[in-house]
Amino acid sequence: MVQMFGDLKRGVINGKQFIIARFTNGRIFQTQQNAKMSNIKSLGDLDGKIKQTNKFKTLDPIKTFPEEVTKIVDVADNVGDIVFLSSEGKLYQSNKENYHEKLKAIENLPPMNSIASGYNHFLALSNEEKPRVYSWGVSNEHKQLGFTSSNRGDVLKPTLIEPLKEQNIGQICCTGFCSFFLNKTTNVLFGCGDSTEGMLGKPEITEENVLIQKLHENVANVFGGHSEHTLIIKTDGKLYGFGVNYDGELGLGHKNNALRPTQIKLGLPVEDISKIRLAHKLTSILTNDGKLYVTGSNLKTGFGSDLTKFKQYPQFKNNNIAIKDIDCGWDLFAILTQDNEIWVQGIFNGIKSNNSSVIRKIQTGTNLINDLSAYNQIKCCDENLIFFLQSNSYLSQDLENLLKNGYFSDCNIQDIPVHKILIETRIGKTFDLIKKYLESNCKLNEIQDLLKWIYCDQMINSKRTNEILNHFGIQNAQKTKLLKNDLKQLLFDEQTSDFKLIVKNEEEEEEEELYIHKFILAARSGLFLNMFQNLEENLQKVKDYSGKSLETIELLISFLYTDELPMTADTDQEFIKEEFEDIVEYYQLNPTIPMMDIFKKCSKK
Repeated sequence: MVQMFGDLKRGVINGKQFIIARFTNGRIFQTQQNAKMSNIKSLGDLDGKIKQTNKFKTLDPIKTFPEEVTKIVDVADNVGDIVFLSSEGKLYQSNKENYHEKLKAIENLPPMNSIASGYNHFLALSNEEKPRVYSWGVSNEHKQLGFTSSNRGDVLKPTLIEPLKEQNIGQICCTGFCSFFLNKTTNVLFGCGDSTEGMLGKPEITEENVLIQKLHENVANVFGGHSEHTLIIKTDGKLYGFGVNYDGELGLGHKNNALRPTQIKLGLPVEDISKIRLAHKLTSILTNDGKLYVTGSNLKTGFGSDLTKFKQYPQFKNNNIAIKDIDCGWDLFAILTQDNEIWVQGIFNGIKSNNSSVIRKIQTGTNLINDLSAYNQIKCCDENLIFFLQSNSYLSQDLENLLKNGYFSDCNIQDIPVHKILIETRIGKTFDLIKKYLESNCKLNEIQDLLKWIYCDQMINSKRTNEILNHFGIQNAQKTKLLKNDLKQLLFDEQTSDFKLIVKNEEEEEEEELYIHKFILAARSGLFLNMFQNLEENLQKVKDYSGKSLETIELLISFLYTDELPMTADTDQEFIKEEFEDIVEYYQLNPTIPMMDIFKKCSKK
């Protein structure tokens, strides 16, 4: 029997259950199995899965990834290799022709936080209190690896970049034969590599190739890719670009290279930008409300020629086509829509049209479309290969499991067990009104799709789901109605809670009442699920508790509701960081949650 609580009492006040818990120094250890690598799929002609039909090719995704590899959170590639980053910070490297075969983690490395790639090199940033930067690749000819020796030759495994050891690097980025490193404390951008044609944004550099040096100040974010140009957002909130601009890829209104950071007049606030993705001769920007802007060459559909300023893609001005994600390869630009359509522009085999200058929808078949319903991130490799990732929040993952299992449901819609307070909070109407409309006007699969949005923030059939939400007065749900924001309304809410924890610290005489919802805590914590499912038995056999402070318990519950930690200037962040390392283990939180995510949240004020 798992031991949980020490001094414990139970009772009912105004129809609500409560527990009094006296915190002691007990602790529980547990083991967790790795999750299968089921959150990633691929599409392209390198996987050997092309099926020829009369008019065009249909491509099916690879599904045979190794089970010992945990959840993949990012993919980077160069000319011949692919690197995968797992949620636990491990790196896996493979050749493009056999990436779906057995993968083996690169050994003797600390957990990694992020990866990046250029034409023929990789960067990786460690997940440590003082992050370290590693590089490797085909050669150091352009000094893009950051090593002081010019005779280093091929570097086949991640190698520490010594000159950056004293810098607090928070972001890494690659473009072509260049590498960039952003100090998150000073907002200084460092870089190395090929300095010709303004690719480092510093015209006073006379050498063709340079080692790591200070490049630009007041930089808040840097964006690269399979390109020879770079974009940055400065601390003044403005967008700048530098590097090669022969085809108007910087969006400056001309085709002259930018030897130093030059402001880009985009026509919309930088804070409206969701993503920036760069390809060879092309730049794409996705806004928070799903608008897509592009500039550069080979963009003939609806633009004419010589596109040197950002313009909105005509095909996606229609509000009925909502975009999930965008990404770029070397000569490949890809779009994943909310309706799981895949659009490409550039080089990609298996397409119906041979005109790579025109954006077109890939013919994929219904099986692939259905398979992609849970995937919301697209990653392009050099060409001919696209990956799809699940990048849902951990909150969404846990509530999806809650929807499947129906833990502590208190009502039904079409015999589907649901949770009344969550339905009402998300829709903003009474449950009886919602239930009556859905059962009278919607098919079962439409109700299931709506519940997917309510519990997981996912839109399977975005057009129909938005029609239902519009009926209840909710417009632009994907922007205005986030799951974590709605759950914040329920946090410690006495009126809607069905359970009360009365926390009594050993060092204080006063007791604190914490109002909670059993279904939320049960969905997110294995310990709370066990407690609520076996409440009577647990009350008889409990002996100890986690020994956490009231502040830590309040932060834990806030995290379980929102995936966020409400840190303030007065919070002892180092103490909370240490506490949460035990909490993830003790409370049996989602095993796919990497500790680095929680530590990142702990470092935010």
